[in-house]
Amino acid sequence: MKFAGAAAFTGSVGYRLLPLRFRRLPWDSSRVLVTSLSGDWLIVPRETLDRVVAGELASNEPLFADLEARHLLIADPERSTFSPLLSQMRTRKQYLIDGPALHIFVVSLRCHHSCAYCQVSRQPTTAATFDMAGSAAAHAVDRLFEWPSPALTVEFQGGEPLLHFDRVRDITQRIVARNRTEQRSLRFVLASTLHDLTDDQLAFFREHRFQLSTSLDGPAWLHDGNRPRPERDSHRRTIEGIERGRRALGDDAVSALTTLTARSLTAPEAIIDEYRRLGFRSIFLRPLSPYGFARKTQARNGYTIADFIAFYRVALDYLLTINRNGYAMDEVYASLLMSQLMAPFGHGYVDLRSPTGAGFGTVVYDYDGRAYPSDEARMLAAMGDHRFALGRVDEPIENWLASSAMQEIAIASVAEALPTCADCAYVPLCGADPIDHYARQGDSVGHRPSSDFCHRHMGLFDLLLERWDQGSPEDRSILEGWGVHPRAAAGRPEETVDACA
Repeated sequence: MKFAGAAAFTGSVGYRLLPLRFRRLPWDSSRVLVTSLSGDWLIVPRETLDRVVAGELASNEPLFADLEARHLLIADPERSTFSPLLSQMRTRKQYLIDGPALHIFVVSLRCHHSCAYCQVSRQPTTAATFDMAGSAAAHAVDRLFEWPSPALTVEFQGGEPLLHFDRVRDITQRIVARNRTEQRSLRFVLASTLHDLTDDQLAFFREHRFQLSTSLDGPAWLHDGNRPRPERDSHRRTIEGIERGRRALGDDAVSALTTLTARSLTAPEAIIDEYRRLGFRSIFLRPLSPYGFARKTQARNGYTIADFIAFYRVALDYLLTINRNGYAMDEVYASLLMSQLMAPFGHGYVDLRSPTGAGFGTVVYDYDGRAYPSDEARMLAAMGDHRFALGRVDEPIENWLASSAMQEIAIASVAEALPTCADCAYVPLCGADPIDHYARQGDSVGHRPSSDFCHRHMGLFDLLLERWDQGSPEDRSILEGWGVHPRAAAGRPEETVDACA
């Protein structure tokens, strides 16, 4: 992978290269993927790139106009302008302008599940001291409206937030009342097992147009194994909750995601078939994270990124087959990556932001009145490491922004400036995740050649581009459709992060 400077040369035919990066295609070493600063790209033979770099491309060749349109060269350095390139870069980074749009309220750590891969410190259902107090909720709502974003997504998490529904109601009503003068665009999400829904709760969610997000790991044998309850009825109760939510709020208001354990990797088709059986049009195949109980059970539930990519390859091919057979269904993360490849706009998904989404796109208000830049930072704190804590909800956000946590995140958050990332062809389309690198490698910058984050994203980008490049015209059309019209995190807002439900 190489990076060519914008002022490297002016070719004999009068053009100048703009900054570019390239990557040899793993499935065809005779060709390369070339990307611009703005994230435009194309695939060309390696010999063609050599000619372009050597200044040998004639202005009347069809490729010339294509390279110019993709901001890879500039035809007349004396008369041309960089405005289109700068405009495209600004469009991709539009999400930075307004600050955090996703605000997560952790109303309780109590939960009636004992999931081995749980990322948080769950507590027994009777442990009410792990519920958010009214004073903390009031301060958190004040902080919410100190951020300038005109659109706010408010997500309630746990534990199981329905075990402290009174606080969900209280916070929602406070936000709605305050918004009569603030005039923001509001969106409410509840991440829950959906096991304890009541008619009154559903009526409240319908009134405020909530979206419900739950966890569904696959068929009963897999879901109940991953997410056990004493009664061994987790799968049944989840399905009942999904159906009740759909009847009350509409099909599009209820989504699900799966967390993949080692046993999940043996059953990609069965997982997808379960989602299809239930009428879902999206599935989110989410790998394990190194937090909470998931770290303690890594030996039993864990796997390598290579194992995950191998699983994902089978799952992607199966999804393409299902689509070819007439049932439209996408994989959420594939849709987000294809959107990065196919659309000129940055969708704002927190894992694919540079600078990172932590603190710049997301804020978490914990049950105990502490604030964090992401759910992952909160999970680290639950494990005893408060390195990325921003402060308390009774402090103004100026204090949080000046904290050592945000300073460290900011330094390590720009992927284009990080070692190895700076040379990667995928960096205009990818993100930086300093908290994940700290959790896995003990350093917020991290070592990219051994980074699970990098291996996962490079593997997924490679796989999707291979299927786009080598697949049938129908497969290419399906993948392009996912990218042009990505479903936002299986029905959840585009800004939302992975949550324990």
